[in-house]
Amino acid sequence: VLFSCFFFLGMEKLVACLYQRPNALCRLICFPWAGGGTSQLAQWGKLFSSSIEVSSVRLPGRESRLKEPFAKDMTTVVNEITSVLLKELQEKPFAFFGHSFGSYISFAVALHLKEKYGLEPIHLFVSGAHAPHSEAFLPIKSIPIYDAEDEDILTYIQILGGTPSELLQNEDIKKHLILTFREDLRVLQTFSFEKAERNIPFSCDITCFDGSEDKPHDLEAWHDLTSGDISFYKLPGGHFYLLEPSNEIFLTKHITRCIENAGL
Repeated sequence: VLFSCFFFLGMEKLVACLYQRPNALCRLICFPWAGGGTSQLAQWGKLFSSSIEVSSVRLPGRESRLKEPFAKDMTTVVNEITSVLLKELQEKPFAFFGHSFGSYISFAVALHLKEKYGLEPIHLFVSGAHAPHSEAFLPIKSIPIYDAEDEDILTYIQILGGTPSELLQNEDIKKHLILTFREDLRVLQTFSFEKAERNIPFSCDITCFDGSEDKPHDLEAWHDLTSGDISFYKLPGGHFYLLEPSNEIFLTKHITRCIENAGL
């Protein structure tokens, strides 16, 4: 009993699942962007049919985990997510969706699950992200986050969009958002993936989504990472195209179709 209670608390802390569907055929685990919490992607649960249960991952330092120290590196993030979710992921098929920073976390978690436990998502959905072994990913690693002024980070957040301007009017919220974004970027910079010569890490299908107005991402290189099918979709909008209701409907319908076609 103690273990299951501990396990449940770990789940509650790490994962927001607003629409629980114990009889779902598949779990869709969502990984938010840098500085993000669970509020948007956890709401996706209501857009999916009863065959898919949606959860959104909550990293330390935000929402109900506000008092916890931020994760220091990608390995810590991956280990926590894996240890809490492993039992669930072994029970029934799962798919991952990540946006931007969340795409890299979802990839790192999927890689760890595959290498250590032989587990693989039935589908990997990535959004607004370069393939992690791509040259295009390298500049992210050299953003000088230690020296960057709060104002510079704020400007970058505003250029990316996705944060309601009224939130940025509140000094405390603004300060915390800048801090969270800085810490998430720091985690991202500790992540590196070197693709070995003949090693194709995944066999699942991968779908890459991107905003048509966003700066272009190296999506082609995702081809190297799976022996499964790969497809690309550009949707109208910038980096946060996925917050547009019409795009959200497209994404959730498309993800549903992919999962249901996986023949569960």
